[in-house]
Amino acid sequence: MKIALIGYGKMGKAIDAIATAKGHEVILRIDISHKHLLDKEHLGQADVAIEFTSPETAYENILKCFEANVPVVCGTTGWLEKLPEIEEICKKEGKAFLHATNFSIGVNIFFEVNKRLAELMAGQSQYDVWMEEIHHTQKKDSPSGTAITLAEQLLHSVTRKKEWVNEESHNPELLPIISKRIDPAPGTHSVTYTSPIDDISITHTAHSREGFAAGAVVAAEWLKGKTGVFTMKDVLNL
Repeated sequence: MKIALIGYGKMGKAIDAIATAKGHEVILRIDISHKHLLDKEHLGQADVAIEFTSPETAYENILKCFEANVPVVCGTTGWLEKLPEIEEICKKEGKAFLHATNFSIGVNIFFEVNKRLAELMAGQSQYDVWMEEIHHTQKKDSPSGTAITLAEQLLHSVTRKKEWVNEESHNPELLPIISKRIDPAPGTHSVTYTSPIDDISITHTAHSREGFAAGAVVAAEWLKGKTGVFTMKDVLNL
């Protein structure tokens, strides 16, 4: 499989190593110095593109992949107010797009555990709930996209919480997300339900970027040759 890597920071390099080890060919590596290669001529040579850049550039990068008729796997977070628009364009034009706030297989299983726990805690009003996420200091968005996914899953079931806030709060209708930036942490997410009697907590701790990168390559392998809008739930059949 021929892969175009859009974004060649730490994640892009980790994806490159894993894809190459699996026998794929990375034909395009686009960083800030090679933005001129992000065009139909060069992208069109790839079977799939993997996009990990910044909230400011992701939207346009995805559109360029659509123009080149290249399936695109996107892991950039912080731009998701435009996600519905991208999904609509993808469906209308018959393109292929897969977005995830986290490609780690473990995290996607963690999402399912979080949803089930929230369902079980929905009627247990004696429990308050809060979240914490820890990432390296270079992470550009706060809270993380993974934390937002967890929060939205929780809010769907625990309706006594009306919205999440990225700060400490004692308002019973708010779900606090505490964000910490500590090097070299690749990513830790926890959800804690607390009562006067006991606490219930679930945590996922990443030990390296390898899990995220490996999941992105699996997603790219799965997306090749398909059309439509997909998530990691489709890839992992969750």
